[in-house]
Amino acid sequence: MPFAPVFRSEWLKIRTVRPLLATLFVLFAVTTAFSALAGTDPEDPGADPLFTALSGTTLGQIAAIAFGSLAVSAEYREGAAVRLSLTAVPRRGLWFAAKAAAVGAVVLPVALVTTLAALRVGLAGPGDAADGLSTADQVRGVLGGAVYLTLMALFAAGLATLLRSGVATLSVLIPFVLIVSFVIGDALGTVADFMPDRAGQTVLRSVPDGTLGPWAGLAVTACWTAAALLAGAWRLRRQDA
Repeated sequence: MPFAPVFRSEWLKIRTVRPLLATLFVLFAVTTAFSALAGTDPEDPGADPLFTALSGTTLGQIAAIAFGSLAVSAEYREGAAVRLSLTAVPRRGLWFAAKAAAVGAVVLPVALVTTLAALRVGLAGPGDAADGLSTADQVRGVLGGAVYLTLMALFAAGLATLLRSGVATLSVLIPFVLIVSFVIGDALGTVADFMPDRAGQTVLRSVPDGTLGPWAGLAVTACWTAAALLAGAWRLRRQDA
């Protein structure tokens, strides 16, 4: 069976699930709102202007994680949907690849619009933060931020396939990115720089303060995402639907 029709069916399936579309709206609204609030704060001489303008991404990523998790966990609700999907597409690897591609294809353009809007409103506040940012820095922040949000959505999709539960996935990832990575991560030294969220967020800084550069950090997040997707594909292929 060709990849294109399977991808198209998964893409259409995502478009018809209203809670998934709602998470994309939340992604845009939360990211831009918190970036706007950060832009109105008194300027901190030691703050990274690019990260401050895109700071809403650190909260908006929760919506991206929810999107990736729900896109997969909806298939496992009572088991009916995934069995029907695999009956239509017996090649499980092909179906899962199409599902992951559809998730990425939906999140990426929304994330691009979101990071661009967040940067604009984040730099619109008082102060001259924008004067210290080059065009290259701003383009990197927008593009890198969009790729980061997409990778986190795919990371959640892979983990949801492995755990077969959206609740379990969100219970693991949300506390991790909001608490563990920053509270416990600070005690781990340079090891924390290789956590999936902290590594990827280096692309949001004009001057990275860790051991990884912007694109190297994003590559580390991509490796975590690939590992989660491979683990999800392994369980999908080895166990009954």
